[in-house]
Amino acid sequence: MNTHPLNQRASDVDVDVAIIGAGPSGAVAAALLRKAGRSVLVLERQHFPRFSIGESLLPQSMVYLEEAGMLQAVIEAGFQYKNGAHFVWRDQSSSFDFRDKHSSGWGTTYQVERAVFDDLLIRCAAEQGAVVRFGHTVHAMQPGAAPTLDVTDEAGDAYQVRAQFVLDASGFGRVLPRLLDLETSTRMPSRAAIFTHVRDGIAPGVTDRNKICVATHPEHRDVWYWMIPLANGRSSVGCVAQASFLDCPEAEREAKLRALIRQEPTLGALIGDAPFLMPVNHIGGYSANVEWLHGPGYALLGNAGEFLDPVFSSGVTIALRSAHLAVQTLKRQFAGEAVDWRAEYDVPLRKGIDTFRAFVERWYTGELQDIIFYPHQTPQIRRMVCAVLAGYAWDESNPYVADPVRRLTALHEFCKSA
Repeated sequence: MNTHPLNQRASDVDVDVAIIGAGPSGAVAAALLRKAGRSVLVLERQHFPRFSIGESLLPQSMVYLEEAGMLQAVIEAGFQYKNGAHFVWRDQSSSFDFRDKHSSGWGTTYQVERAVFDDLLIRCAAEQGAVVRFGHTVHAMQPGAAPTLDVTDEAGDAYQVRAQFVLDASGFGRVLPRLLDLETSTRMPSRAAIFTHVRDGIAPGVTDRNKICVATHPEHRDVWYWMIPLANGRSSVGCVAQASFLDCPEAEREAKLRALIRQEPTLGALIGDAPFLMPVNHIGGYSANVEWLHGPGYALLGNAGEFLDPVFSSGVTIALRSAHLAVQTLKRQFAGEAVDWRAEYDVPLRKGIDTFRAFVERWYTGELQDIIFYPHQTPQIRRMVCAVLAGYAWDESNPYVADPVRRLTALHEFCKSA
């Protein structure tokens, strides 16, 4: 990986667009910019492949993978097929098939090992001509009409990148929010997750491997689990709760997660004592926000701008949507148009984020859980809710996107009174 376009050398460079981070939003943005004829340099602090969470994609993501010329590679990679979500709480269950939804478009997608998936996407971008430098860290930025980045490689050699525009796709690293002091308060409480992969050993037909399983703790409705079936008999499994609920020394995380799995009947039966395939990881304080998703000479993509919660697997979808919107806006700017980044990027992107936020907030109050497990769901409304769960959070023909807070509140009141 030392040759162009996966180029590791430290040297000053002038480029149309510099992208910080080689995850899904950075890779898709790079590919779309290359399709538009722009020179692109991607700077990634880590080396790929590397582990990441966010393994259950939503069907809306497929639109952007196709647009970026990556869909065929993803289809051929052998990932676990996904067509919906299965929710369980005590003896109640509810399955949503993403193919039966209000919004038009993809109804299927994949559940992926992100180390493989992310590496595949950035290699696709490189094959389209994006230059990628792994092991290179951005230490400073001078924003403006011609922004510059101060970068060092792993040998400690420093150099500058002069760009016409910078996209921050650094995800949880949140490089520009940290360097430019952009962080602002988030409305989301401080939660944490502990998670691992298991050799699940689940016999065919016992569970639907084509759906993510989201299980609520039998006694604590604000504590939930995921089980994401992956290819080759693996599953990703984790628990999300208030940070204090999961607090324990690192040496005790495996026992903590194992005990929590056993407390939930469905996952206890499916996973039980299945061997963990890697150490139990912990991530906390992941909810984050900034006042604006853009500034002079830069824009923030995906989790670098705002991250809500993993419950509805919205992270990669928001990341890819942000890449699409940012590149469309940049293309107009490069064409000489007067661009209003707030109106053309920030506001449209946040519309979908706010839709997901309304669903996430009501999940933790229990209101959305009441809706999901309501036994007499109206098919039309069910398809509208399903469309959001499938990632179509920007389709304003859906009343639960156009006015999610009011619609969900009214629907919950109906379910409780019926």
